[in-house]
Amino acid sequence: MNSKIWLSSPHMGGNEQKYINEAFENNWVAPLGPNVDGFEKDLESFLNKDVKVAALSAGTAALHLALIECGVKQGDEVICQSMTFSASANPIAYCGAKPVFIDSEEDTWNMCPAALEEAIEDRISKGNKPKAIIVVHLYGMPAKMDEILRIAEKYNIPLIEDAAEALGSTYKGIACGTFGRFGVLSFNGNKIITTSGGGALVCHNQEDKDKAVFLSTQARDNAPHYQHSHIGYNYRMSNIVAGIGRGQMEVLNNRVEARRNMHNFYAELFKDIEGISVFSEPSQDYFSNHWLSAIIIDEKITGKNREDLRIALLEENIESRPLWKPMHLQPVFSGSPYYGTHVSEKLFENGLCLPSGSNLSDDDRTRIKNVILTFFNSKIFN
Repeated sequence: MNSKIWLSSPHMGGNEQKYINEAFENNWVAPLGPNVDGFEKDLESFLNKDVKVAALSAGTAALHLALIECGVKQGDEVICQSMTFSASANPIAYCGAKPVFIDSEEDTWNMCPAALEEAIEDRISKGNKPKAIIVVHLYGMPAKMDEILRIAEKYNIPLIEDAAEALGSTYKGIACGTFGRFGVLSFNGNKIITTSGGGALVCHNQEDKDKAVFLSTQARDNAPHYQHSHIGYNYRMSNIVAGIGRGQMEVLNNRVEARRNMHNFYAELFKDIEGISVFSEPSQDYFSNHWLSAIIIDEKITGKNREDLRIALLEENIESRPLWKPMHLQPVFSGSPYYGTHVSEKLFENGLCLPSGSNLSDDDRTRIKNVILTFFNSKIFN
């Protein structure tokens, strides 16, 4: 059998080991240390805005702390994009709060501004003004930030950007993750860069970062003994993990370029296949890192569906995956309020994510191309 082609596998740059070895040589194996400080500075510089970054154990941890800093408590409501991975919504439950899910719009597949405003007005009319809004930059595609920010400011609701998939993406030249009160990054094994596990909270002032660091290190008071006046968490990134991140930051621009090249590969591959649309930027305002390339299959035109293609790829040991199943359809969130016109449901039914890794070879692309052309051949090329 041919070797496995993964959807999005880790891709080391070469210098990660140097930073890890330095940590071992200096006995900086415990949490905190020069790699953590250096990784945070690298991220702040890359985001190219006056932000402060706290390196944490996961993007989910960062989102949890963002909600805490926004004052979310038991019984509150938090608005969340429905089309996303569950890690965007789970921290709402950690806080004892309730999610209110918002549908996608068709241009970016992200939070629909019209449904967002409808939801806010309806929740306010019911006496439940939302405490925060979580918008997601899906698969690296920036959301409609001008419209969403305008609505958040109009109703004075803090905005949290889940940019876990969008490091390297920009909207009107501004880095995703720097628009809202907080931004969330992820360095999980399948992300654009990885620290094996890990994430970061993007803040706009030192006070918010300091609070995140305090809470992420068990909220220990300034005392010679162990004293705690707040509930804390073990969420800080370790110095070893941060060393991997420092090595990865050296190749981040190359990784973005490689992912975008994979998107271009699919755009060229599908340009003459009727009934297939490749997920692309709607205008020059949007710059996506194309963390994952995705397509929508119109079964009425192609005579085949996304599951047919997924299985055809799988039979050749090539991984692909349906789009995220919307949160309002997930059993764990059944009964949660939902606002929209079911765009996300249609995307889920017809969409497929294709192999997008920055380490895919020309031979890998040839294998992918051959499967796809063979799959559609009976319909398109006879």
